[in-house]
Amino acid sequence: MEHAFREAPGRTPFSIGVEEELMIVDPENGHDLVNAIERLLGDAPVGEVKPELMESVLEIATEPCVDTAAAGEQLRTLRAHVAGRAAEHGLAIASAGTHPYALWEDQRISARDRYRELLRDLRFVARQELLFGLHVHVGLDDPDQAIHVADGMRVHLPILLALSANSPFWRGDRTGLMSTRTSIFRAFPRVGVPTAYGSWERYERETDFMIRSGVMADPTYVWHDVRPHPTFGTVEVRVCDGQTRVEHTLALTALIQAMVHELAAHHDEGLPLGDVPWQILDENKYLAAIHGLHGELVDLPSSDRVRAPDLARRLIDRLREHAQELGSEAEFDGLSDLLERGTGGDRQVLVYDANSDLTEVMVEMTGLTVDD
Repeated sequence: MEHAFREAPGRTPFSIGVEEELMIVDPENGHDLVNAIERLLGDAPVGEVKPELMESVLEIATEPCVDTAAAGEQLRTLRAHVAGRAAEHGLAIASAGTHPYALWEDQRISARDRYRELLRDLRFVARQELLFGLHVHVGLDDPDQAIHVADGMRVHLPILLALSANSPFWRGDRTGLMSTRTSIFRAFPRVGVPTAYGSWERYERETDFMIRSGVMADPTYVWHDVRPHPTFGTVEVRVCDGQTRVEHTLALTALIQAMVHELAAHHDEGLPLGDVPWQILDENKYLAAIHGLHGELVDLPSSDRVRAPDLARRLIDRLREHAQELGSEAEFDGLSDLLERGTGGDRQVLVYDANSDLTEVMVEMTGLTVDD
């Protein structure tokens, strides 16, 4: 398999790329979703603006960045750019893991063969996928190191989900989950916590088998919560809900970059990963989706249950020196806001509980998505 996990002139180890899936909404009509992606595409001042499965969703993607400060500059520029394009058509941009009351039945599928074929193959499962995620890429120079990092990241997925939980509403209902996006996306094939591959050779062999069998066209049709991305030469973490505030996106990005940095050093020192059953990794993720930061997680490799915020603080303290080494400590410090003031989902619930008004939730969400 061709891949970009290699040292190259000008390439910076542990460079990051950030992708955010955003909502296109009508501020004059209750902040409903609008099928308007084609009106918002075009040249961007930096990075890319791309369509997604549905015409009411757009994706912004940074270029590879040396640290989270650079990524922050690009994300703010991209959010402002698409917000400006939207305003030209009387529309706006908002960000969270789900739109609180939109219906998938009202959304049009983007006019792209990839998405039409996806709908043909997955049918209702694809049609209801009205979800908005945050994807973070971290560059690495060795394929086996990338597999080691991806395997090791699996134990961190529940903490990342708990910190990023930002989808407590779905189709107008308070679902009782802090990350409803996780539950809905679970219906897709090839999602969730992946197997531990152990080596690039095994990943390559199993991925090639899936392609030869006709199950999928290429490795990007594997939508696991963490995956190697051969084309970019990155490990991509996909477990997080979309974030309303860009500061939270950058804090999570800094945490992911630090996790990758620690695991890469772990690989280079020849240390083995712990053997944790897949079932408990998946269970921890499910607990995080339900409770966010308000529940307990299993403190692996033990069987003890620990409050999610305590587990997160312990991990953050351990990884701070990695963020310092990477030059991303300022954005890393934004994690304290999530722990002290709550996640985006917590904020949505707080606003909703005041007046039981989901439109009020959307008005605030829209206002917080783009910096003044």
